[in-house]
Parts: sequence; structure tokens; C-alpha cells
Amino acid sequence: MKHAVKFAAIALSLIASAASAQAVRTEKNMSLDLANQIAAATVASCSASGYNVTAAVVDRAGTLRALQRADNAGPHTVGAAQGKAYTSASARNTTTAMLENLQKNPGAATLVDIPGFLVLGGGVPVKVGNEVIGAVGVGGAPGGHLDEQCANAGIAKVAELLK
Repeated sequence: MKHAVKFAAIALSLIASAASAQAVRTEKNMSLDLANQIAAATVASCSASGYNVTAAVVDRAGTLRALQRADNAGPHTVGAAQGKAYTSASARNTTTAMLENLQKNPGAATLVDIPGFLVLGGGVPVKVGNEVIGAVGVGGAPGGHLDEQCANAGIAKVAELLK
């Protein structure tokens, strides 16, 4: 009987510690310094190709961390970049992939009705391993595929910091 009581006490303590371990999570997130580096590298990449863009970098929750607008970038590029970054962080996917899914899957068409979502090419998640820590959105190049290329180039510039 004593062994059964001891076993039950040990089992309950293990269950309690497993439950408390799941109650608090540790997550990686986008620092301000990293966000600024990505934004600057993204705008520089597009500028090198002759595109005046805005780059927005958000954290894992889609909250703006950094925004850089190139000289001569149109005023509409600010909202576009921010919307693409938010959408990418929220969906944990590129906005180009989301757009392609939307075009193939009529059931996904209502994604565009989600407040803040902008399903146009140019939003790319920023990952550490498989964990999305934020996203970068670009607006202003002559095509979403070019916005996405600049976003990828900006992320590539900080790849050593994403380990």
C-alpha cells in the first residue's frame, strides 16, 4: 500500500510539472536591431536594381518593428509593405505562395477579407530554423515577384544572425 501511495504521489508530481512546463512558452522574436538591419538591406537591394521601395519588418505577432522608405518611393508603398509583412508573419508563409493558393482555391478567396491582410507578392517570413520570428514586406518594385526578391536579399544579408 505504501508503494502505491508513493507511486501515486510521484505520478501526480510528474503530471503537475508537465502541465506547468506547458503553461509558459519560450519563443524567439525579432529584435529592433535585427529589424533595422533587414529593412536597410532590403531597401538597398531594391535601390541597387533601380526600385524605390518601402520595407516594413514586423515581429512574430505582426507588430511593426522597422520601416524604411527609399527616397522617391511612393506614399502607397508604406501601407503596402506593412500589409505584406503583417500577412506573411500571420500566415507564416510568403505572400506569393498565398496569392497562388488563393488563385487555385476558391475557398481561400475570403483571405482578402481579413483586416490588415494584403495578399500580393512581396511578403516573406523571417525564420530561425523552422520558427517564424517575423516577416519583411516590400512595396514599390514593378511587380510583387521583384518585391519578394528584395525581401529575400535583405534576409540573406543577415543570415548569420538567424542561427
